[in-house]
Amino acid sequence: MHVSRSETHQQDKLKRKKRLRRLLIVNFTLLGVIIVVLGAWLAAANSDKLSNLFDFAGSGKKEQVEAAKPSSDGADKGGKPADEAVTPADETNDGSDDGSTNAAPDNENDETAVLPESSPASDEERISLSFVGDLLIADYVSAITAREGYDFLYKPALLYLSEPDLTAGNLEFPVTTRGIPVEGTPYVFKGSPDVLPSIRDAGFDVMSLANNHALDQGIEGMQDTMKHLDDAGISHMGAGNNDTEAYAPVIKEVRGIKVAYVGISKVIPFGSWKADKNTPGLAESYDINRATAAIKKAKEQADIVVVMVHWGKERVDQPEPYQKDYGRQYIDAGADLVIGSHPHVLQGFEMYKGKWIAYSLGNFIFSSYPKETAGETGVLDALCTKSGDCEMTFHPMFTVNAQPTPLEAEAGKALLDRLSSISFGVKLEADGRIVSK
Repeated sequence: MHVSRSETHQQDKLKRKKRLRRLLIVNFTLLGVIIVVLGAWLAAANSDKLSNLFDFAGSGKKEQVEAAKPSSDGADKGGKPADEAVTPADETNDGSDDGSTNAAPDNENDETAVLPESSPASDEERISLSFVGDLLIADYVSAITAREGYDFLYKPALLYLSEPDLTAGNLEFPVTTRGIPVEGTPYVFKGSPDVLPSIRDAGFDVMSLANNHALDQGIEGMQDTMKHLDDAGISHMGAGNNDTEAYAPVIKEVRGIKVAYVGISKVIPFGSWKADKNTPGLAESYDINRATAAIKKAKEQADIVVVMVHWGKERVDQPEPYQKDYGRQYIDAGADLVIGSHPHVLQGFEMYKGKWIAYSLGNFIFSSYPKETAGETGVLDALCTKSGDCEMTFHPMFTVNAQPTPLEAEAGKALLDRLSSISFGVKLEADGRIVSK
């Protein structure tokens, strides 16, 4: 039976998740052993001291001494939950593909070594989908990766990317060693195919190419990008050799639930970049009927439809009026989640007819040095049922030395509060959950 590179990638991702869980089990087990040994040692030491007291003070003082004994049930048996931010100690055991850890042997058939999946609130099966904003590995980021390696970029956020069933982002540069740079736009980018293995190994399964930089190196660069993604085992949508390919969804299946990803853009520098019947290019949403038709078709093929859309105004944290209108039309056409990018800053969230719109997830890894709101980022989690009902959680981060880094309690709360202030009819709780006001 032929197994595609993307299917192999999903299998590898599952293996990495198992290794991470085994590592956590071993760490918790060692912590438990240390606590038990320490408790026994303290109990023995206290017992010797008490015996000496009895010998010295005589039996008449025994009742007072017994009352002074420390309780044996107060030991701290807690540990770091698996979904908390990665600490430097965690990064040394990040479950990379070399399979080497200080934990138990890597036996994929040993199910006793795997933590059980968290039980959903209902009996209905759920899957976890995660999303980030723009990825553009160029300029100042390239200097860092030349020194540290590409995998350095994802280390602080690794668990947030690798643990979900499916993780998606917006790839905002052509991956090619060829191509002719486009003229007439202020910024033109290009990236090496060497960036892709680290993106795959970090946990990414799907990349949207529907954006205003996908053809920075012409049609040749766009076609190379698709080929290199295929070779790396990363699925892609939003671009193609004709409009049928460009609008076609990527469909993934997890535990019997099919998820369709549709990529579209309303930010296209030149009309010639729009895919058509015999024209390579991008799936566009200037003509919203083309986008809604693609969404309706995707809904016929999948249980959950995710629309990843490039739209809005750069460096503005409020959506344009058309974004609110289009987002709702996408949902009316069958979308369960609408995930926005392009503004390079975070925008708020909204629920419409029980479905979710994230207007912009900002930059995740980006070429320009992050300052103020441009450095604010995070990972958006959606825990979804087969019927498309999703519980949303945002994990706040800030870019430090090109790395999206989870924020500590107070800084994280401040970012969540700011997102609440620019959202519509919803708010973000202290733990990042997005709920109705």
